[in-house]
Amino acid sequence: MHFLQLPCFWLPVVEMIKKEEGNKDGPSVDKTTPTEIPPAPTDSAGVAAMMKAWQEFATPGPEHAWMAESAGTWVCDSVKQWMDPSQPPSTASATDVVTMTMNGLYQVTDFSSTMMGMPMQGHGMMGYDKMKKKFVLSWVDNMGSGIVRMEGDYDKSTKTLSMAGKQSDPGRNMETDIRQELKFHDDGTYTMSMYGTGHDGKSEQKFMEGTFRRKK
Repeated sequence: MHFLQLPCFWLPVVEMIKKEEGNKDGPSVDKTTPTEIPPAPTDSAGVAAMMKAWQEFATPGPEHAWMAESAGTWVCDSVKQWMDPSQPPSTASATDVVTMTMNGLYQVTDFSSTMMGMPMQGHGMMGYDKMKKKFVLSWVDNMGSGIVRMEGDYDKSTKTLSMAGKQSDPGRNMETDIRQELKFHDDGTYTMSMYGTGHDGKSEQKFMEGTFRRKK
């Protein structure tokens, strides 16, 4: 669906400094054994099996059909945005245009709203990775120069798509956690909630929430 990358405030990176101070003998060496990659098959049966696996990987499944159900235009009159959790949220209207592309494998999102009084545009692409058995999402917007990547699962019992990943945090000069929940109420309504690392650097903070309705 859609995702917003919110700016955070600078906090000292104490743990990184401690780690550098404790390593006086030079850079550490990664002694972990890398995953061994098997060679590609060369016999006819192995090649056929590999080609079949790739064909199945490129064939849309029920998860892709589920994503296609969200195609259309979605609007929210009041998206709440918390820059400071101790203060009331600001609000903004938003529009989200959702389409499917590449033989129904990917859901494309074009999002428009305002943030901190400035025009905000975002572009997302979500798919279902049949090998990982996970929904995967990439997101870019005009509020930053990074590409956000998340992955997660859909819970049919609660009708909730939960995704998590990392975002570049220029205020802290490091990557921080980001999480998104999409709660589907019916075919024409869902609530988006966004969470990230709070200002204290430890707790999670809600940054955004809005209920979107399908435009008829």
